[in-house]
Formats: sequence, structure tokens, C-alpha cells
Amino acid sequence: MSIFVEVFILSLAGLALGMVIYVSVRSLRAYFRARGKRLVTCPETHCAAAVELDARGAGLKAVRGGTYLCLKDCSRWPERQKCDQECLTQVEDMGQRCLVRNVVAGWYKGKVCVYCHKPVDNVADWTGHMPALMTPDSKTVGWDEVPAEKLPEIFATCQPVCWSCHIAETFRREHPELVTDRPARW
Repeated sequence: MSIFVEVFILSLAGLALGMVIYVSVRSLRAYFRARGKRLVTCPETHCAAAVELDARGAGLKAVRGGTYLCLKDCSRWPERQKCDQECLTQVEDMGQRCLVRNVVAGWYKGKVCVYCHKPVDNVADWTGHMPALMTPDSKTVGWDEVPAEKLPEIFATCQPVCWSCHIAETFRREHPELVTDRPARW
């Protein structure tokens, strides 16, 4: 085999590999952009709704070069499952701003814990210690206990609590027999 044939075959293999990498990256970007719960206003009921996009479908459609927006889940389902999915225009317009984690991070921005008065606006790391909320009845709750579609009323009625104070208050509430309050020494 001549050197020109070998170079041609290697060039074709490199081009094919480049195309596979390009399509894979494009597909993965679409998949990861479509993941996560989003907060929208239902066009039918004009109430808050938590929706989840079909991320797998978005990734597969990106392989062929298109965009794909379709709901995988909605907090209004199964009662309203046959809707026209008009809320997708909100998702398209707002992009990543309607992701629940971004909405919550925006609410915490500039706020301090009601117990220790330390700033609690560092919620960018969702894998670590997440801040919590103090409900009107002075009970602290974590975000895993809050349905996403209830966020607007939560923001209006609850106050921010840092993770450390949430853990301490939860322990105090669940095991009062093990807690001894001592006056602070200044």
C-alpha cells in the first residue's frame, strides 16, 4: 500500500472520529440542558406548576441537529395530562432561569439565617449542605420536603435558615429530652 492511501485512510478515520465526538458533545449538551425540574405558570389554571422536560428525547433529537421540547412530567398530571403543553413557550423563553434550583438560589441571594444571622446565599453547590426554611409555625424544613409548585407561597411565608441551624433545630424538635439549653456567655 502506498503512503498516499495510508494517509487518506487515516484522514477519513480522523474525520469520522471528529464527527462522532462533535455529535456526542452536541447530544450531551442538549441532554444536560433539558434536565431538572422547572417552575412555570400553567396557561390553563394560571397557577404555579413544576414541569420536567424529556431530556433523553432532547439529547436524541440533537444528534440529528434539531431541538426538542416535550414534557416528561408535570405537577398537574394526571388530571391535565392531555393539555397542549403551552407552558413550553415559557421554558423556551426563560431557559435556565426557570430551573427550580436557580429560582431557589435567587430567593436566598442576600438573605441571612433567622437564627444565627449568617449569610445563607451560597446555594450554588447543591451537593453540599443546603439551607432550609422556617415555616410560619417556627418549624424548619429542608428543600426535599417542599413541592416545587408551592415555591411562590413558600417564598411569601417562610424565612431562610442555614444548614447548621436547621440540623440543630431538627434535633431539638425530634429529641427534646437530649437538649440542655444554657445561657450564652459573652
